[in-house]
Amino acid sequence: MNDNSKLSFTIEREEPLYKGFFNAARYFFRHSLFRGGESSLVAREAFIRTPAAAALLYDPVLDNVVLVEQFRVGPMIEQDYPWMLEVVAGIAEPGEKPEDVVMREAVEESGCHITQLLPIHSFYPSPGACNEVIHLFCGLINSKGAGGIHGLDEEQEDIKVHVIPAQQALDMLTAGKINNATTIIALQWLQNYRTSEQTA
Repeated sequence: MNDNSKLSFTIEREEPLYKGFFNAARYFFRHSLFRGGESSLVAREAFIRTPAAAALLYDPVLDNVVLVEQFRVGPMIEQDYPWMLEVVAGIAEPGEKPEDVVMREAVEESGCHITQLLPIHSFYPSPGACNEVIHLFCGLINSKGAGGIHGLDEEQEDIKVHVIPAQQALDMLTAGKINNATTIIALQWLQNYRTSEQTA
């Protein structure tokens, strides 16, 4: 591996392209090359987003997970089934901590109240196209009575809550029925977590 302390980049300029639900900009930059020296001027477009936070809601007593189902435009464009099973997630408001985001979103999207947060990972879901960072947690809950339709009307949310035995959710993951990155990462973490708890 290279000594990353010797790698650098310079942003020459930024050109705003679009401002809406997402923002987009074109960046002109140069960066260090692995073989030495510096690249020529590179131009790349990127979506600009504030950080997001997500939480897998898990009931360790009943061994259930709570997933939410909602319509997503990405798979719609691909002519894929656009109603996706996901963990709860949301975008941070100015000054809001990731932990506060998932506490808020758990109530708004599922009606569940998180009693304890376990950090999983922070990651870039699409680093070649977007600056978004997702802070992922496991939120411990009581799943008894969870369900129904949730979401905020002002955000045009239509969210259906599913309470699923944890092993069934893991089987769905293995069968390819869970196909969004954040939920895949969360369930893979849960698989290891359940194993470690059972052997503790």
